[in-house]
Amino acid sequence: MAKSSRNKRKKQKKHVPAGPTMAEQADLHVLYQESVQCSESEIDFIDETFKKMRRRKARLLREDFCGTAMTSCEWVKRRPGNRAIGVDLDESVLDWGKEHNLGQLSADELKCITLINDDVTKVKTDPVEIVLAMNFSYWCFKDRPAMRKYFEQVRNALQDDGILLMDSYGGYEANQELEEEREQEGFDYVWEQAKYDPITGDTVCHIHFNFPDGSSIKKAFTYDWRLWTLPEIRELLLEAGFSKVTIYWDMADDEDEDDYQPAEHGEADAGFVAYIAAEK
Repeated sequence: MAKSSRNKRKKQKKHVPAGPTMAEQADLHVLYQESVQCSESEIDFIDETFKKMRRRKARLLREDFCGTAMTSCEWVKRRPGNRAIGVDLDESVLDWGKEHNLGQLSADELKCITLINDDVTKVKTDPVEIVLAMNFSYWCFKDRPAMRKYFEQVRNALQDDGILLMDSYGGYEANQELEEEREQEGFDYVWEQAKYDPITGDTVCHIHFNFPDGSSIKKAFTYDWRLWTLPEIRELLLEAGFSKVTIYWDMADDEDEDDYQPAEHGEADAGFVAYIAAEK
């Protein structure tokens, strides 16, 4: 029996880039700050909201879950006399923030910021005018008693007319398992809602980064949260003793602009981000 002839194919060598890939050279915290955070606009909203509510400018702010303390740094840079306290449980992230963000402050600004490595439910600080809990980090509290305990702790940390400011997201796509990619300068940001449990409300989300050279960082950040709704958050804040809770809804017609205004009702958007102001 004759052997069948076979065309011999030369194995093509995979192209191996010379030197480290873009992913290997990237700094995760820089990528996060460039793709997720916009501290300038956040501080604009915080400043304007407090002034409208209290008819004065706030001076002392505490940033819970502060991470790299980018927002705290923006606060002390905003005007002389502003002071910030940043609280986070991850000492390594605080250390990065000290080197890269606090390291950019002037000597006078540096005197106005304090970073504390502690649990936000246990930390003791001077009474402050504003507490921030942004980027949905407070969703790490996955049941009502834990969330209420955190809100009670925050209320006790506020001055008599202090305000807790938070953000929240939702919409009918929030409980779906999906990926969204957004182009940034020099890389692509990918938000993945990897898992959602409709009975418990538990959700697992990841942030990935893709680069022009084909390299990527998968699961650069992972979040194990409960997907809280605005009515649940408002009810828990009132149960924790806050006197009034206001939801700020984006009223802008242009997708590229923000115009957050107090609202009692919102539209059934596929995805939204809202701010919450809770007055002591």
